[in-house]
Amino acid sequence: MTTKSQRKRLAILVGGGPAPGLNGVIHSATIEAIRNGMDVFGIYEGYKYLMQGQLVGEPLTINKVSRIYRDGGSILFTSRANPTKKPEYLECCAQKLVDEGINYLVSIGGDDTAFSAYSIARYAKEQMGVPMQIVHAPKTIDNDLPLPEGIPTFGFETAREVGTRLVMNLMEDARTSQRWYLAVAMGRSAGHLALGIGKSSGATITVIPEEWGQEKVRLQEVLDTLAGSVIKRLADDKQDGVAVIAEGLMEHMDEEDMKQLSEDIPLDEHGHIRMAEVNFAERLKAKLSDYMKTLGVKNAPTFVNIDIGYVLRCADPIAFDIDYTRSLGQAAVQFLLQGGSDAIMTIQENKATPIPFVSLMNPQTGRTAVRLVNINSFTYQSARNLMIRLEPEDAEDATLLSKMVGQTQLTLEEFKQKFGYLIGIPRQAEAGQ
Repeated sequence: MTTKSQRKRLAILVGGGPAPGLNGVIHSATIEAIRNGMDVFGIYEGYKYLMQGQLVGEPLTINKVSRIYRDGGSILFTSRANPTKKPEYLECCAQKLVDEGINYLVSIGGDDTAFSAYSIARYAKEQMGVPMQIVHAPKTIDNDLPLPEGIPTFGFETAREVGTRLVMNLMEDARTSQRWYLAVAMGRSAGHLALGIGKSSGATITVIPEEWGQEKVRLQEVLDTLAGSVIKRLADDKQDGVAVIAEGLMEHMDEEDMKQLSEDIPLDEHGHIRMAEVNFAERLKAKLSDYMKTLGVKNAPTFVNIDIGYVLRCADPIAFDIDYTRSLGQAAVQFLLQGGSDAIMTIQENKATPIPFVSLMNPQTGRTAVRLVNINSFTYQSARNLMIRLEPEDAEDATLLSKMVGQTQLTLEEFKQKFGYLIGIPRQAEAGQ
């Protein structure tokens, strides 16, 4: 089989949603490859065209990428196209790369993009007998890839910084206009971004799916948690607040409860809920507003919903992510040149450290595991202690309980029956009364 060039050819593609720092990886990977005698081709829109047997993109040069690390977005664009859905898609991807003489691939993205790259390389080797070396640069503002503790995925720190500034503005607006904001942050499977934004901004409360552990998230419990925070603030003569809510509550929500928010649940190419099409923030606001009426909350605040996800993804990267991604792209290419393959590249303790795909994958599903927020960690407990929400110690404060009950049309016993489980008081049915 002939190739289009006798020089080694490396391709770079981006999959999944945008994240700050994408261009930094493209920049440094391109420069490192060219300096080592390779031709570099940038593939447009992830696997979208490869799945159709087309190589769509452009040759990359040092001049083309020399300053792009400063910019948000991706010069190669991105998509959520999933080549693992059908064997013929994998065949098209592998065949086209082989036909074009591309035996080195740097994929940039989250777990789905990594799994797709791994699957294409495995197909090329097992079905076509052609070795293909791949390495993945882990990207997601959700910070949920299973990297070692303390190693963020690139894009997360920029998203947290920009999100924090936005929520700080919302907090001042809430105070000035005497209202509550429900700010929904991205985080399909984990609450890292919501928690990072909530703690850094000093938001009133942050709600993440990890609070429910292995149990399904229940809509009523989310409403109780938010209503309790509002009532506790009212008892302190404060009518304003900002709740930061992880969109992943939807992904983990009980199916029947989810139907209360959306009868028709749209899914993407990877089988995930299309979060933006559900309009979680708007529907949660409506449910919470209705719930406050049923509680008879006096001086119930106006709720305003806002989605702060999309405004973070293409922000210009902060210094941390510029530094990190410029190192990451270079390390990825060096790994390939040294004969490495089938790994996620990380920077740990100032060392380029590849992590084999197989060590991150669930042997039953073949998919990568998810890094969740450790709610037993000091970092989470510190954030929790700074929130305004119903806590077990409130049960011992008769004065506070009286003030909170006074903000509603409930009796003390009715209040305990509704919210007692949040403050360590068993409901009557649970207590056997």
